[in-house]
Amino acid sequence: MTTARTALLIADIGGYTDYMGAHRMTLAHAEVNTARMLESMIRAAPDFDLIEIEGDAAFLARRTSPAEPDGTLSNLLAVAVAMHRAFHDERAYVVANLCPCGGCRQARDLTLKFVAHVGDVATQSIRGRTKLVGIDVILVHRLLKNDVTIPEYVLLTDELFRTDETALGETRQEIAAELEGIGSIGAHFVDVGSLDAAPPPPRALGLGARLASTFSAVGRGLPYMTGRKRPRRDR
Repeated sequence: MTTARTALLIADIGGYTDYMGAHRMTLAHAEVNTARMLESMIRAAPDFDLIEIEGDAAFLARRTSPAEPDGTLSNLLAVAVAMHRAFHDERAYVVANLCPCGGCRQARDLTLKFVAHVGDVATQSIRGRTKLVGIDVILVHRLLKNDVTIPEYVLLTDELFRTDETALGETRQEIAAELEGIGSIGAHFVDVGSLDAAPPPPRALGLGARLASTFSAVGRGLPYMTGRKRPRRDR
C-alpha cells in the first residue's frame, strides 16, 4: 500500500452535543441547521477533499506539493479562515430565522475549532468510498481532545508548524498534547479569529431573508420530524 504526504484538517463544531435537544422539533431543526453550516464550510475549502462528515465535524485532506513544501501551512490556514467565515455567516443566517425552537435559537452558542497535521497516509476504497488510513490519521483525530481553553482555535502539530514557523504569527502558544496510544507531542495553537486580517461585515438580513431562513428550517426539518430521516447522532 503506497503512502503520500498529505495535509489533514478537521473542522469541529463545538457545543453540538448540548445543541441537539431531545424535543422532536428542536432535534429536527438542529440537524438541518448543523447540515447547513457544514455545507457552507465545505464549499469554502474547494482545494481540499472532503473525506468524511463525522457527526459535527468535517474531515478534509489535501496532497502536499513537493515543489512547495513551505506553502502547506499557509494554504491550510487560509482555508481555516475561509471556513470560519462561512460558518459564522451561516450561523447568523440560522439565528435570524423566526422559529422559536431551541434548535434555532441556541445556534448562536455554537463555535468552530480546527486541528491539523501533515503526514504520510494511505488510501483505501471501501464500497466506493475513499478512506484515509495510517498513524497520522489517528493522530489528527486524537488531537481533538486537548487542553486548549479558548473556544475557537487552530491547533496544529509541531511537524506541520515546522513547515513554516512564521505562519501563525506572534500570538501563537505552544502546548504538549498527550494523545491516547501515541504519547506526548508538541503542538501550537492560535485563536482562529486572529488569523483573519479583514473579516467581512455581518450579512444584513431583512424580513424576507429571515422568512426564507424560517421556511428552510421548517421544510428541511420535516423528514426528521416524520422519521423518514435519522439524525447523524443516531446513525
